[in-house]
Amino acid sequence: MMMNLFSNFDPCTGKMSLNWLSSMIFIFILPKKFWKKNNIYESMINKMIKFINEEIKMNSSYKSIKLMFSVLIMFILINNIMGLVPYVFTSSSHLVFSLSFSLPLWTAYMMFGWKKNTKIMMANMLPKNTPSMLMPLMILIEFTSNLIRPMSLAVRLSANMIAGHLMFSLMGEKNMILMMMIMMLMMMFELAVAIIQSYVFMTLMTLYSKEV
Repeated sequence: MMMNLFSNFDPCTGKMSLNWLSSMIFIFILPKKFWKKNNIYESMINKMIKFINEEIKMNSSYKSIKLMFSVLIMFILINNIMGLVPYVFTSSSHLVFSLSFSLPLWTAYMMFGWKKNTKIMMANMLPKNTPSMLMPLMILIEFTSNLIRPMSLAVRLSANMIAGHLMFSLMGEKNMILMMMIMMLMMMFELAVAIIQSYVFMTLMTLYSKEV
C-alpha cells in the first residue's frame, strides 16, 4: 500500500525516465519576446513581476537581488502549478529541488555577511539586553536556528507540495461523486498552496538577506 502511495513521487520510473524534464516546462510557459503587443497573459505576468519587485524592495536593502529572486519565484511557482497537472512530475516536492535553491543562497549570505559585515553578524547572534549568564546559551540557540534555516525552507516547500498530492492519491481510490467534489475543492486549495509557498520561499530568503 505504501509502495503504491509513494510511487507517484519516485523521480526514476525506468531506464528512460524523463520526470525531471518537467522542471523545464517554464521555458514554454513564459511569454516570448517576439510578441508585438501585450496580451492579457503577458500583462498579468508583468503585473506579477512588478508586485514581486516591490516586495523584494520592501524586504531587502540590496537592489541587485531583484532579478535573481524574480526569476526564482517564477521558476518555483510554475513548477508548483504544473505539478497539479495529471501525469506531470512534481519536482518541487523533492528536497533535491528545494534544497538546491535554499542552501546555496543561504551559504552565499553567510559568506558575504561574515566577510563584509562581521560586526553586524556577531551582533545578530546575541539579542539586546541579554543577561550575562544566558549569553553563551543564547549564542548557541541563535547559531543553531541560523544553521537550520536552509533545511527548514526546503522542507517547508517540499512538505506542503507533497501533502496535497498524497491526499489526491488516497482519494483517487474512491469512486464516488462526493469524492470528486472534494477533489475539486482540494485542487483549488492546492493551487493556493502552490502560489503561497513560492511567495513564502522568496519572502523568507529576502528577509534573510536583510540581516547581512
